[in-house]
Amino acid sequence: MKSLPLIIVLAVVVLAVLFGIGQYNRLVGLDQGVQSQWAQVNNQLQRRNDLLPNLVATVKGVTGQEQKVFGMIADARARMAGAAAKPVGEQIDAARQMDSAIGRLLVVVENYPQLRSAENFGALQAQLEGTENRISVERRRYNELVQQYNTTVKRFPAMLFASMFGFREKPFYPVAEEAKKVPQVQF
Repeated sequence: MKSLPLIIVLAVVVLAVLFGIGQYNRLVGLDQGVQSQWAQVNNQLQRRNDLLPNLVATVKGVTGQEQKVFGMIADARARMAGAAAKPVGEQIDAARQMDSAIGRLLVVVENYPQLRSAENFGALQAQLEGTENRISVERRRYNELVQQYNTTVKRFPAMLFASMFGFREKPFYPVAEEAKKVPQVQF
């Protein structure tokens, strides 16, 4: 009879430990999913960075103007390269700067229709557009995983284990403000 309360206490402790292990493992899995998806976003951002010098060189050869835009792209590309070893938040800021520069480059392209007739430019533009679509898809997937992770980290009782083991909220990859503006098309 005296051992029954001891068995109950021991069973409760074992269940609590198993529950804690399960919560920890779930948080680790979600954290790894977010990191893996960020790596996918980075792969696509790197693809874009690799394509840009060719696209910019082609555009430069035809236009000779709009040097400011080319400078912004070069600066954004350098910032992206330097952000690789920095926290995700700084990488997102660098990627958003590149998003803005790409948007301005596309405006330049719209203002110089003769660029579209250049076969190499057309191929590069198609590659860049495809890459931008891939980035959009990977960014959406990343944000979905971040939402799932952040929701788990904030919910009770997982929040107790999250704070105990150092799991913190992850930053979202927001849409650049320039992308929210309605483009002006003039003929």
